[in-house]
Amino acid sequence: MTRTSAPVDAPGADAWEGLVTTALLGTDRRTPPGAAPGPDAPLALLDAAAMETVRRRAGLRPARAAERPRAAPEDVRPALPPAAARRLAMLLADRPGPSGGGRRGAAPDLTELLPQWLAVANARGFAPPPQVLPALLDAARGRTDLRPAALEFAGPRALWLARLNPDWRFALRAAPGGGASLPHLHDEDEVRRLWQEGLFAERVALLSALRSRTPAAARDLLASTWGTERAEDRLMFLDSLREGLGPDDEPFLDQALADRSRNVRATAAELLSALPGSALAARMAVRAEECVAIDHMRSAQPSGTGGGIPGGTTQTAVTIAVEAPHECDPGMERDGVVAKAPAGRGERSWWLGQLVEAAPLGTWSRRLGGRTPREIVALPVADGWQGELHAAWCRAAVRQRDAAWSRALLGDPSAPEAGGPGAVSLAERAKLLGTLGAAERAEWVAGFIAAHGLSEAFQLLGVCAVPWAAPLGRAVVDALNIARDAGSYPWSFSGVMGLAERCLDPSEASRLDALLAVPDEPENASPGAGGYWAEAFQRLVTTLRLRAAMAEELGAA
Repeated sequence: MTRTSAPVDAPGADAWEGLVTTALLGTDRRTPPGAAPGPDAPLALLDAAAMETVRRRAGLRPARAAERPRAAPEDVRPALPPAAARRLAMLLADRPGPSGGGRRGAAPDLTELLPQWLAVANARGFAPPPQVLPALLDAARGRTDLRPAALEFAGPRALWLARLNPDWRFALRAAPGGGASLPHLHDEDEVRRLWQEGLFAERVALLSALRSRTPAAARDLLASTWGTERAEDRLMFLDSLREGLGPDDEPFLDQALADRSRNVRATAAELLSALPGSALAARMAVRAEECVAIDHMRSAQPSGTGGGIPGGTTQTAVTIAVEAPHECDPGMERDGVVAKAPAGRGERSWWLGQLVEAAPLGTWSRRLGGRTPREIVALPVADGWQGELHAAWCRAAVRQRDAAWSRALLGDPSAPEAGGPGAVSLAERAKLLGTLGAAERAEWVAGFIAAHGLSEAFQLLGVCAVPWAAPLGRAVVDALNIARDAGSYPWSFSGVMGLAERCLDPSEASRLDALLAVPDEPENASPGAGGYWAEAFQRLVTTLRLRAAMAEELGAA
């Protein structure tokens, strides 16, 4: 006997989920669509499930055809030379294999050459062949460090593709304003309309672009809506004023010191302290001067005369005396001093450091007897305050971009302490080096390597301009050669060797040919170290020659 079920309505978009829910709850608690409660409800559920199964397996319902995408925008930049286009395809086709910790061999790492290739291609203003854009976007998707250069090279067509493929949506987020085009910056009405109506990313991009061209106009635009912005947005917008920061920004930043957000107040105070002529910097100077002074200590030294009559001389020892603040008053807090010290820090030393780093560095020559930065840093500091005081001066030198103080705090690169009188960490040394010119920076690091080797130099090498200047390149190669001759573990220097592959001047390749042979291993050498070193230098030479060929293909000197 055949039983028929009640008619079943066509399931909607969420029909399958509804049927699953009905099956889980039971038809006595929930009736399937189109069925009446009772003994036929289970059969109606099965019929509906069978129909929906066929519908799901059959494919999509007929629908109105989607609108065809607009044509990709034109890229008016000159096309890549054919040899460079082939090189790009080769670089993009290379994929890093799984890291097994084994030998790298003598072949160059092409994935590490792609960023340099992109930098040169962007400097030359070339456009990519359209067929490589998918591979270029895939490479940028997997490497965030590659994205800025890759998207600049990919141009407007990358954004067009990103709107069609969800895997490449990062390009819209990374592009200023989410890929939206900014109005002409001279069109005041359009600029103001986007500022008032645009998305947050669009407004950040607009403010940054305007700040880089007309700092005053960007500041006035921000001031026009400052009181209505959210705290987190105010912080981001305020940070954009670092570009082109100048004395004209002081009135606006001074108002921001009274902001209801602590982070906004701290950022405004930091920016004001980077302006040595600001009123905040002057207030900080007065507070800091009360804490730091010269102390002339007199001591009697016994001496004798030829006739045996006792006598004595008095010598004066000059030291820096420190008296840290005993409280953090409301005025200090308004000027950006954070009252609560981090865990493990004493309150007084915490307050002292903030005052000194915010005071103009020119304060100290006047306060400490007209001495130069180098002379000041050489003075002893009483009562164990030297580390705290010098560390604060380091932060001030970086914030104020003061090369004279940076040189004094770095000291001589060959100094036995391998860090200078004021730089207490590699990170601080690297930041201080960043305030110097490229040639001076390279010369200092070369001296450091010659005196101390490569074990501590990796972070310092990272702040040097590429390609490395000749003295720095020679210092690195000489140090690697010394390590090889000593039978050191070659893999201990793999990071520096990788940097050398990317940063040595390609013209150095011919000078390295003498290092390609397998060296004689001393008795205390690591087993097989000579073969590893020969491979590493072979890879270095091959990579340098490949970089030279890449530059020639792109028409770069």
